[in-house]
Amino acid sequence: MERPSYRGTFEPWISPLDPCPPIRVKTFVLPPQLFMDFQPPGLEQFTTEQALRHGTLWPLLADGFSREEGIS
Repeated sequence: MERPSYRGTFEPWISPLDPCPPIRVKTFVLPPQLFMDFQPPGLEQFTTEQALRHGTLWPLLADGFSREEGIS
């Protein structure tokens, strides 16, 4: 099964009166479970230690977010 992209982007409205430099494209993380309607049989599984580190048993549902470093 192919791993979907968990990042979305959008271009916010930029006010001409905003004193700060604008961020023209913003990104956000989408939860990986949005891309699966059901759990297919035989999905690859992390080891116990890896599962605790990633917060999920299945690599397909690991979103790559790291609390220590922000988005990895």
